[in-house]
Amino acid sequence: MEKRGVQVVEVGPRDGFQNIPDYIPMELKLEIIRRILAAGVRKVQITSFVSPKAVPQMRDAAELTRVALEEFPQAELFALVPNWKGAERAAQAGLLEISTVISLSESHNKANVGRMVEESLADAARILEHFSHLKIGLDIATAFGCPFEGEMPLEKLLALMDRLYQVGARTFTLCDTIGVAHPQQVREALTAAHREFPQAEVGIHIHDTRNLGIANTYAGILAGADFVQTALGGLGGCPFAPGASGNTATEDLVYLLDQEGMSTGISFERLLEAAKFLHSQVQGNYSGHHIRIGNCGGPN
Repeated sequence: MEKRGVQVVEVGPRDGFQNIPDYIPMELKLEIIRRILAAGVRKVQITSFVSPKAVPQMRDAAELTRVALEEFPQAELFALVPNWKGAERAAQAGLLEISTVISLSESHNKANVGRMVEESLADAARILEHFSHLKIGLDIATAFGCPFEGEMPLEKLLALMDRLYQVGARTFTLCDTIGVAHPQQVREALTAAHREFPQAEVGIHIHDTRNLGIANTYAGILAGADFVQTALGGLGGCPFAPGASGNTATEDLVYLLDQEGMSTGISFERLLEAAKFLHSQVQGNYSGHHIRIGNCGGPN
């Protein structure tokens, strides 16, 4: 029987690194990306084109992008952009794919990007129209729950997706920004999204705040997620969930998928080496399990 394929998208160099207060030298960032790609990961979110005043860690976004595109021409590299200016800078740097973010909850959108949802919708529409030569993903933050408003209704999520779809969005990432989702909620959201928008790609991005990162991500895969986003080592966190653990760890997920007979094209052993290298080089908030344990015999 042919193995089921799963697209695992690595976002650690953006979502993991952005919360590290001490600047990570660009060459170290590139070495980590190099090791991720060498493990077989095909798609990596390498940086974020945000204001250096807001996120000093990303002050090297343009230069890192230029070097990465030159060194890794066969890889699918993309970046997060919070607004029009970020999209313009990313396009100038040579990227062919970007993602922009909008929160499902009004209060989180205001806290996260300093704008009302309607303003972010207008900006997203402008980006989609002007940069139509790029692949543009829409990340929907707080898709499952908000630190200020609580659980988010599925009907509200579908309504926001519909408005974005009407202005050209065809790739969506449903983000569990503060890690409050549960498997049934993830399954229901993906099932409904695929039913309402059959021509769109819909993926998920799950934080591991309540130790449900793997469970929720796996539930999403079984529900037909077109891709899943994870971070090497589980590095990450969220300013709106103080003390929370990071993202779902890429190597932990790949281990599970290997055991379940699913194909990712990624070498667990090489990915774990990359994760342990990252853990040894960068101090941060890690949720991964394999980076903390020795060789227990490996997969059966």
